Amino acid sequence: MRTISLQNLLLNFLGEKTSIKIKYPGKSLGKVILTIFLLVFVTANSSFTQQKPLLTLKQAFKGDFLMGAAMNMFQFSGRDTLGAEIVKEQFNSISPENVLKWERVHPEPGKYNFGPSDQYVEFGMNNNMFIIGHNLVWHHQTPRWVFEDKDGKPLDRAELLKRMHDHIQTVVGRYKGKIKGWDVVNEALNDNGTLRHSEWFKIIGPDFIEKAFQYAHEADPKAELYYNDYSMGNKLKREGAIKIYKDLRAKGIPITAIGAQMHLKLGLFDSLNIDSMFADFKNNGIKVMVTELDIDVLPMPSRNMGANVGLNFQRTSKLNPYKNALPDSVNQKLADAYQTLFKIFLKYKDEIKRVTFWGVRNGDSWLNNWPVFGRTNYPLLFNRNGKPNLSFYKVIKDAAANK
Repeated sequence: MRTISLQNLLLNFLGEKTSIKIKYPGKSLGKVILTIFLLVFVTANSSFTQQKPLLTLKQAFKGDFLMGAAMNMFQFSGRDTLGAEIVKEQFNSISPENVLKWERVHPEPGKYNFGPSDQYVEFGMNNNMFIIGHNLVWHHQTPRWVFEDKDGKPLDRAELLKRMHDHIQTVVGRYKGKIKGWDVVNEALNDNGTLRHSEWFKIIGPDFIEKAFQYAHEADPKAELYYNDYSMGNKLKREGAIKIYKDLRAKGIPITAIGAQMHLKLGLFDSLNIDSMFADFKNNGIKVMVTELDIDVLPMPSRNMGANVGLNFQRTSKLNPYKNALPDSVNQKLADAYQTLFKIFLKYKDEIKRVTFWGVRNGDSWLNNWPVFGRTNYPLLFNRNGKPNLSFYKVIKDAAANK
């Protein structure tokens, strides 16, 4: 006899839609009624016990590493009260998705917009969070005017350095002593480990990285400073990041850790490769932050995409297969993947200082709109209704066993 999956029923109860199929056990109406009664009873009791986990994420990993979440403006401003409550209950570190990126906080020459970022920092201060600043120097989400003079011509090195210096001094200086760690330079490497030929590189030269770290340290000498990038499982890229770290250290320029974004793809990431990544950082004496964790469950429209935010593909039904439900089998694989990841994180807990999810609930995730706009993805530990999902319980179970 094949019955409804209890896991699927539980997820449906908790608010994430699922596809449920029933096979009736022969022609006995009594058996059908008894089966349904037992399933409803067991599921109701399971959901009751699982709505109130024994541990929150920050409790489960206390003493191991900080647990963080990237917040959007609706959450820290108080408009999304459910999202804000999840953050308060589950996490002890926060990152801003967008409000401290150059285009948002410094959209025009001489004009800063600190309203949203002030709200973000206030939320963190009021709730005793370890507050992260993301980010200071990046080739994306930086206005064109930053690299051009009033006539639209490219700046020279000295003028662009001045703009970088003034921006960092103003933004970091405003939150001195409040924001505890900064992603100073973001995604400066190609996949082969060489420096990306961004406008920063082309105008200033390869030392734009050390200048950014130097200016950030001057603005807040006590803040932690990070280099942040994706695809750190790629050995060549990882070696490029390690070189950046060691070069800065050799010159006496402070850098605290490397941020490994870890935007992963279900079924494609290799746990042995991830273990090797952390082993490389450990062997080089480098602390690491897991800065932007999520696991994409949807089909890839192209191969070897990395996390290039500039990519965009047309949505098709083939690329959006779970718009109404996440199949039970896929949900189980996702939970197993998260369980495997956190076992690795715990193995390297002396090197890992923080694990931050890029988003709070599935509905908040950037992966609903990248690299295809308007899809339905399930990459995080809380469903669209704010309930912890199967991945959450798998992660908590192992953490609790280690306490």
